[in-house]
Amino acid sequence: MLYDAVEGLRAYLAASPLAWLFATVAVYLFSMWAYEKSGRRPIFHPILVAVVVLGGVLWAADVDYAVYFEGAQFIHFLLGPVTVLLAVPLLKNLHLIRRAAGPILIALVVGSLLASLPAVLLAFWLGADDGVMRSLVAKSVTTPIALGITESLGGYTPIAAVVVVFTGVLGGVIGGWVFKISRVRDSRAMGLALGLTSHGIGVGRALQIDTAAGAFASLAMGLNGLITALWAPVLIPWILGVLR
Repeated sequence: MLYDAVEGLRAYLAASPLAWLFATVAVYLFSMWAYEKSGRRPIFHPILVAVVVLGGVLWAADVDYAVYFEGAQFIHFLLGPVTVLLAVPLLKNLHLIRRAAGPILIALVVGSLLASLPAVLLAFWLGADDGVMRSLVAKSVTTPIALGITESLGGYTPIAAVVVVFTGVLGGVIGGWVFKISRVRDSRAMGLALGLTSHGIGVGRALQIDTAAGAFASLAMGLNGLITALWAPVLIPWILGVLR
């Protein structure tokens, strides 16, 4: 009986990909409800809960990701306009950014290197091949740029995509704890750190702090992609050559 029900659900979802658009929205609304009910505990971060629930449904219904994406791609399309809208908090806080331009640039360059190189060195220590190590370089860069960087380095884009999402979710979940432990209370510093290490998900988390944090996170996300794209093709082949 249960098997027949699951098979029926799988057949319906496979034949009606638009159902995944409504499923995605419904799961996210449920995740936001759970997040608020938990008192905004990081472990109940809506993106983390949504990924777990949707992933479980896809697995249980034996539905390919391509079928899911066919229905949910409208949400993916909206990422473009939403990214453009991030310019609004940037413009509102432009005076703060100009005032700290020097320290911001230094933090972004150092942070970009520290977000990538330890992961590459850890992968080397664990015995990973060059392709895997090249796939970890852009783990803290927003997905479209990360995939482009990974392709140019000769890495594996599927691995890069998974690692980027995992990094973003992890940053969104533990970012608040890290700030609390390290006693960081400046919203500008918190936003810069979240955007640099956790890209889009970090920006979303920063906007929950305040608009200044969101502005600095947006700036960090964009510039980290640019900075990583500049140094990675030069340094990574040299570093891998030294390691091998």
